[in-house]
Amino acid sequence: MLGEGEMKRIWRRLNERRSSSFRETQRDERHETRVHAPPVGGASGKTKRHVSTKEAIRRFRTHAFDEKKHADVVRLGVKDALWSDLYHHALTASWMAFTFWAFMSYVLVNLLFALLYALVPGEVTGSHPLSFLDLFFFSVQTLSTVGYGGMVPSGVVANVIVSFEVLLGMMVNALAAGAVFARIARPRARIIFSDRAVISDENGVPALCIRIANCRRSLILSVDAEVALSRLIVTHDGHLERRFEPLTLVQAHVPVLRFAFVLAHVVTEVSPLHRYSLEELKAEEAEIIVTVTGTDEAMGQTVFARTAYAFDKVLHNHRFVDIIHTRPSGGLSVDYSRFHDIEAHIPPRD
Repeated sequence: MLGEGEMKRIWRRLNERRSSSFRETQRDERHETRVHAPPVGGASGKTKRHVSTKEAIRRFRTHAFDEKKHADVVRLGVKDALWSDLYHHALTASWMAFTFWAFMSYVLVNLLFALLYALVPGEVTGSHPLSFLDLFFFSVQTLSTVGYGGMVPSGVVANVIVSFEVLLGMMVNALAAGAVFARIARPRARIIFSDRAVISDENGVPALCIRIANCRRSLILSVDAEVALSRLIVTHDGHLERRFEPLTLVQAHVPVLRFAFVLAHVVTEVSPLHRYSLEELKAEEAEIIVTVTGTDEAMGQTVFARTAYAFDKVLHNHRFVDIIHTRPSGGLSVDYSRFHDIEAHIPPRD
């Protein structure tokens, strides 16, 4: 993570570069080249936007892909449609949150119906005088349609309440079972990515390499991989903008992913990685975005996975160690314990 002093220098350098570019098109104006954003508007009513170092650090880190999850982003101006999108919330919530809210909803519903039964005393009979706790457990039995028979409704109002509760119980049980099944059966790609990306020069041509692997016994068919360079650009009006540039892979389509595969992008003169220096990429909070999609052979469903690499996770003159070996018996051995291992590689001399 960049320190405050380093971020201050980066922010100043970006604004200097932005001001220099702006002067080339507006040579009749003079602009500052420090942390102040360039003037916005015409010759009259010029304004300057000042962005502090602390605010710059916050903005840069907010745009990072490899650090942020869905819960880390607060969306303003958009209402969270809980009831109209309840199914999506049930699928995306963590198991702890899902279990907690399911349990709380179950308890609250039974408390509500126990209160309704308590409002009509004497219409639910049992072998002994019923307390509120007895009515709560009667509601539990009714909601689940178990009906042990120790307590029964004897009045018209109680039978009406029981009818509504049984109907609600059948709906709730069906929806809850469906949500649990959907969470368990949701397709997930057990595709793992290497902790780091490497730039090797084994064949005299530098190449960015990222290793992926299938952790399941079943195959992943028709795998499509996409790699892009993401840069954070400071526009002339002081706004931050994400730019994505595709990084062409040597083999972007893999018919069958059985074990491990290395995604390789050759860094030629037309590659975005060749046009920018490492200092520029770090200054722009650049990241390498990787997305992988395929079809799981066993489930027949589309699975996907993604990851991102900041440039402090990209090592030069390194390569991945081999994890696939031939056993003495003739079979193959895949050592996933060394999946993330890399080794230094000295480029060949001409």
